[in-house]
Amino acid sequence: MKLLKPIGRSPIVLLTATLLTCTQPALAGNSPYQSGAETDVGNETSGELTLREAVDLTLRSNPELASFDKEIRALEGLTLQAGLLSNPVLGLIGDEIGRDHSTAIRLSQLIELGGKRNARVVAASAAREVAERDFAARRNEILTRLAQTFTDVLAAQRRTTLAGQNLQLARKVTDAVAKRVQAGKVSPVEETKARLVSSSAGIALEQAQRDLSASRKRLTLFWGNASPQFSKATGNLEALIDLPPLNVLTERMGSNPELLRSAKNVSQRQALLELEKTRRIPDVTIGAGIKRFHVDSENTLVFDVGIPLPLFDRNQGNLQAAYQRLDKSQDEQRATELRVTSDLVQTYEAIAAAENQIRTLRNEILPGAESAFDAANKGYQLGKFGFLEVLDAQRTLFQNQALYLQAIAAYQRLIADLERLVAAPLDKSSPN
Repeated sequence: MKLLKPIGRSPIVLLTATLLTCTQPALAGNSPYQSGAETDVGNETSGELTLREAVDLTLRSNPELASFDKEIRALEGLTLQAGLLSNPVLGLIGDEIGRDHSTAIRLSQLIELGGKRNARVVAASAAREVAERDFAARRNEILTRLAQTFTDVLAAQRRTTLAGQNLQLARKVTDAVAKRVQAGKVSPVEETKARLVSSSAGIALEQAQRDLSASRKRLTLFWGNASPQFSKATGNLEALIDLPPLNVLTERMGSNPELLRSAKNVSQRQALLELEKTRRIPDVTIGAGIKRFHVDSENTLVFDVGIPLPLFDRNQGNLQAAYQRLDKSQDEQRATELRVTSDLVQTYEAIAAAENQIRTLRNEILPGAESAFDAANKGYQLGKFGFLEVLDAQRTLFQNQALYLQAIAAYQRLIADLERLVAAPLDKSSPN
Protein backbone atom coordinates (compact mmCIF):
# COMPACT_ATOMS: atom_id res chain seq x y z
CA MET A 1 0.00 0.00 0.00
CA LYS A 2 2.05 2.94 -1.34
CA LEU A 3 0.49 6.23 -0.25
CA LEU A 4 3.21 8.66 -1.39
CA LYS A 5 4.16 8.61 -5.08
CA PRO A 6 6.48 10.99 -6.95
CA ILE A 7 4.66 13.21 -9.44
CA GLY A 8 5.76 15.95 -11.82
CA ARG A 9 9.13 17.70 -11.82
CA SER A 10 11.21 19.06 -9.03
CA PRO A 11 10.28 22.63 -8.07
CA ILE A 12 13.86 23.44 -7.10
CA VAL A 13 15.29 22.80 -10.56
CA LEU A 14 12.79 25.24 -12.02
CA LEU A 15 13.72 27.90 -9.47
CA THR A 16 17.45 27.80 -10.13
CA ALA A 17 16.96 27.78 -13.88
CA THR A 18 14.92 30.96 -13.51
CA LEU A 19 17.49 32.56 -11.22
CA LEU A 20 20.22 32.01 -13.81
CA THR A 21 18.18 33.86 -16.42
CA CYS A 22 17.65 36.78 -14.01
CA THR A 23 21.16 37.49 -12.76
CA GLN A 24 21.17 41.11 -13.94
CA PRO A 25 18.94 43.73 -12.29
CA ALA A 26 16.20 45.32 -14.32
CA LEU A 27 17.32 48.48 -16.07
CA ALA A 28 15.37 51.66 -16.50
CA GLY A 29 13.48 51.76 -19.76
CA ASN A 30 12.90 48.01 -20.11
CA SER A 31 11.70 47.17 -16.62
CA PRO A 32 8.57 45.08 -16.02
CA TYR A 33 7.85 47.29 -12.99
CA GLN A 34 6.97 50.48 -14.85
CA SER A 35 4.53 52.86 -13.17
CA GLY A 36 0.99 52.09 -14.24
CA ALA A 37 1.96 48.73 -15.72
CA GLU A 38 -0.82 46.17 -15.84
CA THR A 39 -0.67 43.60 -13.10
CA ASP A 40 -0.38 39.96 -14.07
CA VAL A 41 -2.72 38.84 -11.30
CA GLY A 42 -5.38 38.26 -13.93
CA ASN A 43 -2.95 36.07 -15.89
CA GLU A 44 -2.71 33.51 -13.11
CA THR A 45 -3.71 30.16 -14.52
CA SER A 46 -6.97 28.59 -13.44
CA GLY A 47 -5.49 25.14 -13.96
CA GLU A 48 -2.26 23.60 -12.71
CA LEU A 49 0.45 26.02 -11.58
CA THR A 50 4.17 25.32 -12.00
CA LEU A 51 6.93 27.04 -10.09
CA ARG A 52 8.20 28.71 -13.27
CA GLU A 53 4.79 30.29 -13.79
CA ALA A 54 4.75 31.43 -10.16
CA VAL A 55 8.22 32.95 -10.60
CA ASP A 56 7.14 34.79 -13.76
CA LEU A 57 4.10 36.23 -11.99
CA THR A 58 6.24 37.33 -9.04
CA LEU A 59 8.91 38.97 -11.19
CA ARG A 60 6.24 40.93 -13.05
CA SER A 61 3.93 41.95 -10.22
CA ASN A 62 5.69 41.80 -6.85
CA PRO A 63 5.36 45.32 -5.35
CA GLU A 64 8.55 45.08 -3.31
CA LEU A 65 10.61 44.36 -6.41
CA ALA A 66 8.88 47.24 -8.16
CA SER A 67 10.00 49.64 -5.41
CA PHE A 68 13.62 48.52 -5.75
CA ASP A 69 13.51 49.07 -9.48
CA LYS A 70 12.18 52.60 -9.07
CA GLU A 71 15.02 53.40 -6.66
CA ILE A 72 17.55 52.24 -9.26
CA ARG A 73 16.01 54.54 -11.85
CA ALA A 74 16.04 57.41 -9.35
CA LEU A 75 19.75 56.88 -8.73
CA GLU A 76 20.31 56.89 -12.47
CA GLY A 77 18.89 60.42 -12.46
CA LEU A 78 21.25 61.40 -9.65
CA THR A 79 24.18 60.06 -11.68
CA LEU A 80 23.11 62.27 -14.57
CA GLN A 81 22.80 65.25 -12.23
CA ALA A 82 26.25 64.65 -10.74
CA GLY A 83 27.90 65.11 -14.13
CA LEU A 84 26.31 68.47 -14.94
CA LEU A 85 28.26 71.70 -14.83
CA SER A 86 27.10 74.39 -12.41
CA ASN A 87 25.04 77.16 -13.95
CA PRO A 88 26.58 80.59 -14.62
CA VAL A 89 25.35 83.52 -12.54
CA LEU A 90 24.19 86.79 -14.11
CA GLY A 91 24.39 89.78 -11.80
CA LEU A 92 23.44 93.46 -11.96
CA ILE A 93 25.37 95.84 -9.68
CA GLY A 94 24.54 99.50 -9.11
CA ASP A 95 26.48 101.90 -6.87
CA GLU A 96 26.48 105.57 -6.01
CA ILE A 97 29.47 107.37 -4.49
CA GLY A 98 28.82 111.08 -4.35
CA ARG A 99 27.78 112.01 -7.84
CA ASP A 100 29.57 109.11 -9.50
CA HIS A 101 26.80 106.76 -10.55
CA SER A 102 27.70 103.42 -12.16
CA THR A 103 25.99 100.20 -13.18
CA ALA A 104 27.68 96.89 -13.91
CA ILE A 105 26.43 93.74 -15.58
CA ARG A 106 28.48 90.73 -14.52
CA LEU A 107 28.51 87.07 -15.60
CA SER A 108 30.33 84.65 -13.31
CA GLN A 109 31.04 80.93 -13.47
CA LEU A 110 32.21 78.46 -10.84
CA ILE A 111 35.17 76.39 -12.04
CA GLU A 112 35.52 73.15 -10.08
CA LEU A 113 39.09 72.00 -9.61
CA GLY A 114 40.62 68.74 -8.49
CA GLY A 115 38.32 66.48 -10.53
CA LYS A 116 35.24 67.06 -8.33
CA ARG A 117 32.70 66.54 -11.10
CA ASN A 118 34.22 63.26 -12.23
CA ALA A 119 34.47 62.10 -8.61
CA ARG A 120 30.77 62.91 -8.10
CA VAL A 121 29.83 60.87 -11.16
CA VAL A 122 31.90 57.91 -9.97
CA ALA A 123 30.34 58.10 -6.49
CA ALA A 124 26.81 58.37 -7.91
CA SER A 125 27.45 55.45 -10.28
CA ALA A 126 28.73 53.40 -7.35
CA ALA A 127 25.56 54.19 -5.40
CA ARG A 128 23.49 52.97 -8.33
CA GLU A 129 25.52 49.76 -8.54
CA VAL A 130 24.95 49.17 -4.83
CA ALA A 131 21.22 49.65 -5.38
CA GLU A 132 21.34 47.16 -8.24
CA ARG A 133 23.01 44.63 -5.96
CA ASP A 134 20.40 45.33 -3.29
CA PHE A 135 17.80 44.63 -5.93
CA ALA A 136 19.48 41.37 -6.96
CA ALA A 137 19.88 40.22 -3.34
CA ARG A 138 16.27 41.03 -2.50
CA ARG A 139 15.03 39.33 -5.65
CA ASN A 140 17.09 36.26 -4.80
CA GLU A 141 15.60 36.21 -1.30
CA ILE A 142 12.03 36.69 -2.54
CA LEU A 143 12.36 33.94 -5.15
CA THR A 144 13.79 31.62 -2.51
CA ARG A 145 10.85 32.31 -0.20
CA LEU A 146 8.57 31.81 -3.19
CA ALA A 147 10.09 28.36 -3.85
CA GLN A 148 9.77 27.46 -0.19
CA THR A 149 6.14 28.60 -0.11
CA PHE A 150 5.51 26.65 -3.31
CA THR A 151 6.97 23.64 -1.51
CA ASP A 152 4.58 24.31 1.38
CA VAL A 153 1.66 24.22 -1.07
CA LEU A 154 2.88 20.94 -2.56
CA ALA A 155 3.29 19.49 0.93
CA ALA A 156 -0.15 20.75 1.99
CA GLN A 157 -1.69 19.15 -1.09
CA ARG A 158 0.00 15.85 -0.30
CA ARG A 159 -0.95 16.17 3.36
CA THR A 160 -4.58 16.70 2.38
CA THR A 161 -4.49 13.68 0.07
CA LEU A 162 -2.82 11.62 2.78
CA ALA A 163 -5.37 12.74 5.37
CA GLY A 164 -8.17 11.70 3.01
CA GLN A 165 -6.58 8.29 2.49
CA ASN A 166 -6.11 7.90 6.23
CA LEU A 167 -9.78 8.73 6.75
CA GLN A 168 -10.76 6.08 4.22
CA LEU A 169 -8.55 3.52 5.97
CA ALA A 170 -10.00 4.47 9.35
CA ARG A 171 -13.52 4.02 8.00
CA LYS A 172 -12.63 0.63 6.53
CA VAL A 173 -11.28 -0.46 9.89
CA THR A 174 -14.42 0.87 11.58
CA ASP A 175 -16.59 -1.09 9.13
CA ALA A 176 -14.57 -4.24 9.78
CA VAL A 177 -14.95 -3.78 13.56
CA ALA A 178 -18.67 -3.11 13.20
CA LYS A 179 -19.11 -6.41 11.30
CA ARG A 180 -17.30 -8.32 14.02
CA VAL A 181 -19.42 -6.63 16.69
CA GLN A 182 -22.60 -7.59 14.84
CA ALA A 183 -21.29 -11.14 14.63
CA GLY A 184 -20.76 -11.10 18.39
CA LYS A 185 -17.04 -11.78 18.06
CA VAL A 186 -15.78 -8.59 19.80
CA SER A 187 -17.03 -6.09 22.33
CA PRO A 188 -18.95 -2.96 21.18
CA VAL A 189 -16.25 -0.98 22.98
CA GLU A 190 -13.91 -1.75 20.11
CA GLU A 191 -16.38 -0.24 17.64
CA THR A 192 -16.54 2.91 19.78
CA LYS A 193 -12.74 3.17 19.75
CA ALA A 194 -12.67 2.65 16.01
CA ARG A 195 -15.22 5.40 15.46
CA LEU A 196 -13.16 7.74 17.63
CA VAL A 197 -10.14 7.06 15.45
CA SER A 198 -12.25 7.71 12.36
CA SER A 199 -13.53 11.00 13.82
CA SER A 200 -9.96 12.07 14.62
CA ALA A 201 -8.97 11.30 11.03
CA GLY A 202 -11.85 13.48 9.83
CA ILE A 203 -10.66 16.36 12.00
CA ALA A 204 -7.12 15.91 10.65
CA LEU A 205 -8.49 16.12 7.09
CA GLU A 206 -10.32 19.37 7.87
CA GLN A 207 -7.16 20.85 9.39
CA ALA A 208 -5.12 19.80 6.36
CA GLN A 209 -7.65 21.48 4.07
CA ARG A 210 -7.45 24.71 6.09
CA ASP A 211 -3.64 24.61 6.00
CA LEU A 212 -3.75 24.08 2.23
CA SER A 213 -6.05 27.07 1.76
CA ALA A 214 -3.75 29.28 3.86
CA SER A 215 -0.59 28.16 2.01
CA ARG A 216 -2.25 28.80 -1.36
CA LYS A 217 -3.03 32.38 -0.32
CA ARG A 218 0.51 32.92 0.98
CA LEU A 219 1.79 31.82 -2.42
CA THR A 220 -0.41 34.07 -4.57
CA LEU A 221 0.31 37.08 -2.35
CA PHE A 222 3.80 37.08 -3.87
CA TRP A 223 2.22 38.57 -7.00
CA GLY A 224 -0.42 40.57 -5.12
CA ASN A 225 -3.39 38.21 -5.40
CA ALA A 226 -5.30 37.38 -2.23
CA SER A 227 -7.71 35.03 -4.04
CA PRO A 228 -5.89 32.05 -5.59
CA GLN A 229 -7.19 31.04 -8.99
CA PHE A 230 -5.01 28.02 -9.75
CA SER A 231 -6.50 24.59 -9.12
CA LYS A 232 -3.32 22.74 -8.17
CA ALA A 233 0.42 23.25 -7.81
CA THR A 234 2.54 20.70 -9.65
CA GLY A 235 6.02 19.52 -8.67
CA ASN A 236 7.95 16.58 -7.30
CA LEU A 237 8.58 16.77 -3.58
CA GLU A 238 10.51 13.52 -3.48
CA ALA A 239 13.33 14.43 -5.87
CA LEU A 240 16.73 14.26 -4.16
CA ILE A 241 19.72 16.31 -5.29
CA ASP A 242 23.22 14.96 -5.84
CA LEU A 243 25.02 17.37 -3.54
CA PRO A 244 28.47 18.53 -4.68
CA PRO A 245 31.26 18.48 -2.08
CA LEU A 246 31.16 21.33 0.41
CA ASN A 247 34.44 22.82 -0.87
CA VAL A 248 32.98 23.04 -4.38
CA LEU A 249 29.96 24.92 -3.09
CA THR A 250 32.20 27.21 -1.07
CA GLU A 251 34.11 28.13 -4.23
CA ARG A 252 30.84 28.87 -6.03
CA MET A 253 29.71 31.11 -3.18
CA GLY A 254 31.32 34.12 -4.87
CA SER A 255 28.13 34.61 -6.92
CA ASN A 256 26.09 35.20 -3.79
CA PRO A 257 24.24 38.53 -4.24
CA GLU A 258 24.88 39.54 -0.63
CA LEU A 259 28.61 39.12 -1.08
CA LEU A 260 28.51 41.04 -4.34
CA ARG A 261 26.51 43.76 -2.64
CA SER A 262 29.02 44.08 0.22
CA ALA A 263 31.88 44.31 -2.29
CA LYS A 264 30.04 47.06 -4.19
CA ASN A 265 29.44 48.85 -0.91
CA VAL A 266 33.21 48.95 -0.32
CA SER A 267 33.68 50.37 -3.83
CA GLN A 268 31.06 53.02 -3.14
CA ARG A 269 32.74 54.05 0.12
CA GLN A 270 36.08 54.26 -1.69
CA ALA A 271 34.48 56.50 -4.32
CA LEU A 272 32.99 58.73 -1.62
CA LEU A 273 36.40 58.99 0.02
CA GLU A 274 37.95 60.10 -3.26
CA LEU A 275 35.17 62.66 -3.62
CA GLU A 276 35.92 64.10 -0.19
CA LYS A 277 39.61 64.30 -1.10
CA THR A 278 38.80 66.45 -4.12
CA ARG A 279 36.82 68.84 -1.93
CA ARG A 280 40.03 69.84 -0.13
CA ILE A 281 41.00 71.76 -3.26
CA PRO A 282 39.29 75.18 -3.44
CA ASP A 283 37.19 76.02 -6.47
CA VAL A 284 37.68 79.16 -8.51
CA THR A 285 34.94 81.59 -9.47
CA ILE A 286 35.69 83.82 -12.46
CA GLY A 287 33.56 86.69 -13.62
CA ALA A 288 33.51 89.27 -16.37
CA GLY A 289 31.20 92.10 -17.34
CA ILE A 290 30.66 95.68 -18.39
CA LYS A 291 30.57 98.67 -16.06
CA ARG A 292 29.03 101.97 -17.16
CA PHE A 293 29.81 105.30 -15.51
CA HIS A 294 26.74 107.49 -15.93
CA VAL A 295 28.54 110.81 -15.26
CA ASP A 296 30.73 110.69 -18.34
CA SER A 297 28.78 107.91 -20.15
CA GLU A 298 31.82 105.71 -20.43
CA ASN A 299 31.88 101.88 -20.43
CA THR A 300 34.65 99.69 -19.19
CA LEU A 301 35.29 95.96 -19.02
CA VAL A 302 35.62 94.42 -15.58
CA PHE A 303 37.09 91.06 -14.63
CA ASP A 304 37.34 89.32 -11.29
CA VAL A 305 38.58 86.03 -9.85
CA GLY A 306 37.56 84.60 -6.47
CA ILE A 307 39.06 81.68 -4.60
CA PRO A 308 38.38 80.59 -0.99
CA LEU A 309 41.35 80.49 1.35
CA PRO A 310 41.44 77.06 3.07
CA LEU A 311 42.64 78.41 6.40
CA PHE A 312 40.14 76.73 8.73
CA ASP A 313 37.94 74.35 6.71
CA ARG A 314 40.05 71.89 4.74
CA ASN A 315 37.26 69.29 4.73
CA GLN A 316 39.16 67.37 7.38
CA GLY A 317 36.00 66.29 9.26
CA ASN A 318 34.33 64.82 6.17
CA LEU A 319 37.59 63.09 5.25
CA GLN A 320 37.80 61.46 8.66
CA ALA A 321 34.20 60.27 8.37
CA ALA A 322 34.84 58.88 4.87
CA TYR A 323 37.90 56.94 6.05
CA GLN A 324 35.96 55.45 8.95
CA ARG A 325 33.01 54.48 6.77
CA LEU A 326 35.35 52.81 4.30
CA ASP A 327 36.86 50.78 7.16
CA LYS A 328 33.35 49.99 8.38
CA SER A 329 32.28 48.74 4.95
CA GLN A 330 35.33 46.46 4.82
CA ASP A 331 34.47 45.07 8.25
CA GLU A 332 30.89 44.52 7.09
CA GLN A 333 32.17 42.73 3.99
CA ARG A 334 34.22 40.32 6.11
CA ALA A 335 31.25 39.81 8.46
CA THR A 336 28.98 39.06 5.50
CA GLU A 337 31.47 36.52 4.14
CA LEU A 338 31.63 34.78 7.52
CA ARG A 339 27.85 34.76 7.90
CA VAL A 340 27.18 33.42 4.40
CA THR A 341 29.89 30.77 4.84
CA SER A 342 28.40 29.74 8.20
CA ASP A 343 24.92 29.57 6.68
CA LEU A 344 26.27 27.48 3.82
CA VAL A 345 27.92 24.96 6.16
CA GLN A 346 24.88 24.71 8.43
CA THR A 347 22.48 24.32 5.49
CA TYR A 348 24.71 21.71 3.89
CA GLU A 349 24.85 19.66 7.10
CA ALA A 350 21.09 20.01 7.59
CA ILE A 351 20.47 18.76 4.04
CA ALA A 352 22.71 15.74 4.61
CA ALA A 353 20.84 14.90 7.82
CA ALA A 354 17.45 15.39 6.16
CA GLU A 355 18.46 13.22 3.21
CA ASN A 356 19.52 10.44 5.56
CA GLN A 357 16.20 10.70 7.40
CA ILE A 358 14.26 10.59 4.13
CA ARG A 359 16.08 7.51 2.86
CA THR A 360 15.59 5.71 6.17
CA LEU A 361 11.88 6.52 6.22
CA ARG A 362 11.40 5.71 2.54
CA ASN A 363 13.39 2.48 2.38
CA GLU A 364 12.93 1.01 5.85
CA ILE A 365 10.37 2.53 8.16
CA LEU A 366 7.45 3.24 5.80
CA PRO A 367 7.49 -0.16 4.07
CA GLY A 368 7.66 -1.85 7.48
CA ALA A 369 4.82 0.27 8.87
CA GLU A 370 2.64 -0.42 5.83
CA SER A 371 3.38 -4.14 5.99
CA ALA A 372 2.66 -4.22 9.72
CA PHE A 373 -0.67 -2.43 9.25
CA ASP A 374 -1.76 -4.73 6.42
CA ALA A 375 -0.83 -7.80 8.44
CA ALA A 376 -2.59 -6.52 11.58
CA ASN A 377 -5.72 -5.58 9.65
CA LYS A 378 -5.95 -8.95 7.89
CA GLY A 379 -5.13 -10.79 11.10
CA TYR A 380 -7.86 -8.90 12.95
CA GLN A 381 -10.40 -9.86 10.33
CA LEU A 382 -9.35 -13.48 10.74
CA GLY A 383 -9.51 -13.23 14.52
CA LYS A 384 -5.76 -13.67 15.02
CA PHE A 385 -5.11 -10.20 16.46
CA GLY A 386 -6.96 -7.90 18.79
CA PHE A 387 -8.13 -4.43 17.94
CA LEU A 388 -5.35 -2.82 19.95
CA GLU A 389 -2.80 -4.32 17.58
CA VAL A 390 -4.67 -2.88 14.59
CA LEU A 391 -5.01 0.51 16.26
CA ASP A 392 -1.33 0.63 17.16
CA ALA A 393 -0.25 -0.37 13.63
CA GLN A 394 -2.59 2.19 12.13
CA ARG A 395 -1.30 4.98 14.39
CA THR A 396 2.31 4.03 13.63
CA LEU A 397 1.64 4.13 9.89
CA PHE A 398 -0.09 7.51 10.04
CA GLN A 399 2.65 9.05 12.17
CA ASN A 400 5.45 7.84 9.91
CA GLN A 401 3.65 9.00 6.78
CA ALA A 402 3.31 12.47 8.32
CA LEU A 403 6.97 12.41 9.41
CA TYR A 404 8.08 11.45 5.90
CA LEU A 405 6.04 14.24 4.34
CA GLN A 406 7.48 16.71 6.84
CA ALA A 407 11.01 15.51 6.09
CA ILE A 408 10.78 15.83 2.30
CA ALA A 409 9.19 19.28 2.56
CA ALA A 410 11.95 20.44 4.92
CA TYR A 411 14.55 18.98 2.55
CA GLN A 412 13.21 20.92 -0.43
CA ARG A 413 13.13 24.15 1.57
CA LEU A 414 16.76 23.59 2.55
CA ILE A 415 17.72 22.94 -1.07
CA ALA A 416 16.12 26.24 -2.07
CA ASP A 417 18.08 28.00 0.68
CA LEU A 418 21.34 26.37 -0.43
CA GLU A 419 20.78 27.48 -4.00
CA ARG A 420 20.15 30.99 -2.70
CA LEU A 421 23.51 30.96 -0.94
CA VAL A 422 25.48 29.83 -4.01
CA ALA A 423 23.18 31.63 -6.49
CA ALA A 424 23.49 28.70 -8.87
CA PRO A 425 21.67 25.44 -9.59
CA LEU A 426 22.74 22.20 -7.99
CA ASP A 427 23.06 18.88 -9.80
CA LYS A 428 20.08 17.14 -11.28
CA SER A 429 17.87 14.95 -9.16
CA SER A 430 19.09 11.52 -8.27
CA PRO A 431 16.87 8.42 -8.62
CA ASN A 432 14.45 7.78 -5.79
